[in-house]
Amino acid sequence: MLEKNQPSIRYLTLTQLLHKNEQDPEVNAAKEMVTKTGWAAQILAKQAPGGWWVTGESLYRPKYLSTNWMLLTLSDLGLTNTEPRIRKACELWMRRFAKKDGGFGSERWSKGHLCTTGNMARALVKFGYADHPSVKRSFDWLVRNQSAKGGWSCFGSGRNLDSWEPMSAFAALPRQNWNKGINRAVERGTEFFLERELHKQGDRYAPWYRFHYPVHYYYDLLVGLDFMTALGFGDDKRLSFAVRLLRRRRRRDGRWNLDAVHPDVLGGMGEWFKKHPKDKPTPFSLEQPEQPSKMITLSAMRVLSRLG
Repeated sequence: MLEKNQPSIRYLTLTQLLHKNEQDPEVNAAKEMVTKTGWAAQILAKQAPGGWWVTGESLYRPKYLSTNWMLLTLSDLGLTNTEPRIRKACELWMRRFAKKDGGFGSERWSKGHLCTTGNMARALVKFGYADHPSVKRSFDWLVRNQSAKGGWSCFGSGRNLDSWEPMSAFAALPRQNWNKGINRAVERGTEFFLERELHKQGDRYAPWYRFHYPVHYYYDLLVGLDFMTALGFGDDKRLSFAVRLLRRRRRRDGRWNLDAVHPDVLGGMGEWFKKHPKDKPTPFSLEQPEQPSKMITLSAMRVLSRLG
């Protein structure tokens, strides 16, 4: 995790796992290298002068290579809007995706969409936009669109564990930015996920038990553990199944594998894409499946650190 070949992981390990402050010389050195070498530098090198990736016509397509997806990944790599290229891309992203109802959605939609709003809210907070008016409105949108049952749904087909993005966005938002609506939404959302022990809903769905990255809008038990422990509910006994799974998946050398890249391509929605080949996304991955993963190991260690 502290190897210098991926300064993003080194920086996040120093700050999130070893709890060194931003003024620490070792932290500063790692942070300075994030845009110079490694995954973040490679992604930024492909950015167009206008701030987008692949094409300026759509920030959402092609999946998963265009601007929306690159920014979601970069938000996980420790970058902030102090980097001019991030700032330019984020301002374009918000300008294109902000909807009148307060949510975020791609250019094709007139209203906010749950997955897009949750993901953008989380990423923009991590980039340093927690106080931006569009981001504040997006959190209000997430509160308003919560089901009476405590969950959310991307397409109105039921309240389900797959619609996890609001919880992850709330977990990223500093507590001083919370209001009564967010507090209530987190309380209800927490009970929704805990009642189902992060995985009990309908027939067993294999992708939920595979740790994957990039996360984008996909759910698995590590995703659930990450936001639940970040929100401070790690001591609830209803997480015990997920925690046991996490520990069981640990390799003898202390690391975790990347089980899969995109469940909808490699499984889950695979059959649907066979019938709709034009909609099939192009997988994007930082690491190789079934191999030790810095991204999965970082998430897993972050969860275990919160559990003490």
